Amino acid sequence: MAGGETTGQQQRDFVFSCRSVSLKLPYQGGTRWILADISFDIHRGELFTIVGPSGTGKTTLIRVLGGLTPCTSGSVRINGQEIAGPPEGVIIVFQDYSHALLQWRTVFRNVALGIEGRVAASELRSQVLAALRLVGLEKNADDYPWQLSGGMQQRVQIARALAVRPAVLLMDEPFAALDAMTKASLQDELLRVKQETGCSIVFITHDIEEAVYLGDRIAVINGSPGRIERTFDITLPKPRNQIITRQLTEFLKFRYAVHQAIAGMIR
Repeated sequence: MAGGETTGQQQRDFVFSCRSVSLKLPYQGGTRWILADISFDIHRGELFTIVGPSGTGKTTLIRVLGGLTPCTSGSVRINGQEIAGPPEGVIIVFQDYSHALLQWRTVFRNVALGIEGRVAASELRSQVLAALRLVGLEKNADDYPWQLSGGMQQRVQIARALAVRPAVLLMDEPFAALDAMTKASLQDELLRVKQETGCSIVFITHDIEEAVYLGDRIAVINGSPGRIERTFDITLPKPRNQIITRQLTEFLKFRYAVHQAIAGMIR
């Protein structure tokens, strides 16, 4: 959705609203623009995928939405309020799961990390086990990360985010380092978690098929500095299925349209 005036009701329906967001950062003794004039809205409860090549500012955009990096100009709002730091209820899941987890802590204690000291011991146990159950790891609570596969370690990181009971998950290419079968499994796991929790998800990827399969909507980012010039409403039927969905004519049409949008901007 392009920038413009929004009513109070529309603002309540949006978890994020970005208007003309631009960002420059220090670079080789000077500065360089990373993002330029980015405007979009993200509806409450949707899975919004942002797809584009490497070097287009995708990770920086996630950091802006997460309140970790302030924009140079423009406006970023969450639930109608200007972002002035990490917003409550927003959790970021990064790609590098192996460094995100503490190898000397059990799976249970890794997942508990975000809520230790904030809730009573009985409630902590309940929230951690519920999060592990959501990602299918309740039987691995006493294992250590180094005993798990890469896909299972990424599930632990997602469970740690879910234990906080976030309203929003910001996910920065979380499945990029995984093999194809593990990636497909975790894509389906993520869709199931969204269905069960109702959280809003912003999912960064450079994989066009992943963006189409997961997304309720897709934004295409390209260029240097990165710009978002096209969005797509993904009207594929739900629930989605790795085999059936990917064979649908509509899936192939969306994949082609997104590919052409990226290729057109590259040229």
